[in-house]
Amino acid sequence: MAGPPTDEMIDEYLRKRLMPVEGAIPHIRGIEMYGNSIPAGTVGGDLFEYINFQQRYDIDARVQRAQKLAKEFLESLPPGAVPRNAVDDHIAWLKSRPGFSPAVEAGYRAARSSEQVRVAEILPELCSTAGVLLVDAQGHGIISAKIASTVHDTFHAFMLSELDQHGRTTPELFENINLRLAQSVTARNALGRTEKENAREIATMLYGEVRPYGYFRFVNFGHPPPLVFSAEFRKFVQLDKDRMVQFFALGLQIPDDHPDRKKYFSLEQRVREAHTSDIAEITLMSPGDILFLYTDGVYDGSDLEERRHLESVMCDHYWQSAREICNALLEHAIKDDDHLREIEEDDRIDDKTVFIIKRT
Repeated sequence: MAGPPTDEMIDEYLRKRLMPVEGAIPHIRGIEMYGNSIPAGTVGGDLFEYINFQQRYDIDARVQRAQKLAKEFLESLPPGAVPRNAVDDHIAWLKSRPGFSPAVEAGYRAARSSEQVRVAEILPELCSTAGVLLVDAQGHGIISAKIASTVHDTFHAFMLSELDQHGRTTPELFENINLRLAQSVTARNALGRTEKENAREIATMLYGEVRPYGYFRFVNFGHPPPLVFSAEFRKFVQLDKDRMVQFFALGLQIPDDHPDRKKYFSLEQRVREAHTSDIAEITLMSPGDILFLYTDGVYDGSDLEERRHLESVMCDHYWQSAREICNALLEHAIKDDDHLREIEEDDRIDDKTVFIIKRT
């Protein structure tokens, strides 16, 4: 009989969960991408993942199901028959309400059918779309790895619902993940914690979707902002910060209009939930341009001197493959760690993740 898992077995399990396999790298027209992650210890709190929609989901089967439901939703249920779906079930409830008429049923069925028609039309767009998920949980040990794993699992559970209902990701998915990491007022009171205590699960998250020839849409919860390197000008280009919406890290800010707002502690006020206008956009304008995503173990997004160092590395390697560029940036970050060890500031060493999206 096998014994209980050892710490080494748990570390190895989490390390594998937080690292994608190369076979999952999506192939998008006019785009080359590659990422890698190096934990500060045996296991870390960084996670990155390619979302290869064609590989992970059966898009054609989902389209066929949406088309089937669109037709089925329009068909009235024969008397005495068992409800076939949620629409039949809702119609049964409507019939018990005052004012029900065949016109009410027809209108509701038509509306729900049109939703599925739209889903069937939108789903094929995923065949030319790739997702990328970056998560950085506070710290760099097994607890951080568990937090990152929680975000990962929550993301994929909600993704199934998103594809069923909308055929694509919507801001609702990210608000649900945000709530998942929020601190419950009830739990806080039961544990005797105060609002000022830092005993909570904290993680930043950036999720984006890449489309052919370098169109990138993303949502950002507390993550360092992307950098764009221009192959023509050999430097990072200035992005319009007003268009780069950034929310607080996951779980720190619950919108006032969320129905469960009073059940969770919110560090700062946010008036409303996220919607489509909060999704930022970046376009790689020319062949060779590079979108650089990273975690704060590589760059915290604010140090101008370090930005110049990273720009210099890019200048030396921008013409190479996405993999080679990624590896060069990670090697540079590791050399910075060596310096921190020399000055005995090992506590500043953090997990490192680099993700490169290059327009070819």
